[in-house]
Amino acid sequence: MEHIKKYIENNKDRFINELIELLKIPSISADPAYKEDVLNCAHLVAELMNNAGAENVEVCKTAGYPIVYGEKIIDNNLPTVLVYGHYDVQPVDPIELWDSDPFEPIIKKTDIHPEGAIFARGSCDDKGQMYMHLKAIEVLNNTGGVPCNIKFMIEGEEEIGSDNLEIFV
Repeated sequence: MEHIKKYIENNKDRFINELIELLKIPSISADPAYKEDVLNCAHLVAELMNNAGAENVEVCKTAGYPIVYGEKIIDNNLPTVLVYGHYDVQPVDPIELWDSDPFEPIIKKTDIHPEGAIFARGSCDDKGQMYMHLKAIEVLNNTGGVPCNIKFMIEGEEEIGSDNLEIFV
C-alpha cells in the first residue's frame, strides 16, 4: 500500500493539472455552439485513457456525440468491470450565480473543503469522477497491476438523454 501512496504523491501535481485541462473544455452537449468542444473533449478523454494504460482505445462515432471506449483485459477467466461515465456537462446558466468562470477551474478552500477543492463545471458531474477512475487504473497499472478486466465506456450525451448509448451497447 505504501508504494501506491508514493505513486499518487509523486504524480499528484500532474493529476491535478490534467484534470484542470479537462475541466477547461466547455463540453456542453445541449448547445450546438459547443460541438467542437465536445468532440475535442472526447479526444482528450481517449488520450487520458490511453495514458492510463487502457488498450484498444477508440473514439466511437454515433449519430450524435462519440463514445470513448477502452479496455484492459488481463485474463478472460477473470471478472470484467465496466466503468461508465460521461464527459459532457450541463450549460452554465444562470452565469451570474457563479463565483468564477465555470471553465477556468480554481482550487479554493471552504468550510467543507478545508484542504481545498477544484471548482468548475464538470468537476463533480462527471468529469471529476470519470477522471478518478482513469487515474485509479493508472495507479494500479504502475504499482502492481489491475486485478480484473476493465472496460471503459465514456459517453458525450448523458446530459441530453444518452440517445445513442443503447444503440452503441
